[in-house]
Amino acid sequence: MAATDLKPDRGAYIRAHAWMAAIGMSGAMAVLWIMGSPHIWTGAAGGLAAIALRGWYMSSEELAVVWTLTETALTGPAGRSIPLAGIETVRTMGSYVQVITKSGDKHLIKYQANPAATRNSIERAKA
Repeated sequence: MAATDLKPDRGAYIRAHAWMAAIGMSGAMAVLWIMGSPHIWTGAAGGLAAIALRGWYMSSEELAVVWTLTETALTGPAGRSIPLAGIETVRTMGSYVQVITKSGDKHLIKYQANPAATRNSIERAKA
């Protein structure tokens, strides 16, 4: 098996931020409504602005993270290396793939275009 790079997908990144914006907008509007503010619409504007700014600011860093799957290990940013034999569980969560090791460490492979395919690739390499 050749090494496979698990790169983040820009479309998945944008979709994740759209969901965060919707939740942030709703939450901010709910807080303003509970406080009795007559201007609850400002919560929507503030929530959207906050998530849009975060998405723009973090995109270059988040979209540069690449995990590599080889015959023996899954390697990632900051020198992370997970031997395939040490992987306990692999599951998807939205556009993320969570890898849990037998020692309990948890790692996220974020913004995957097809998280089920990423999970299956890891599971096949593990077998």
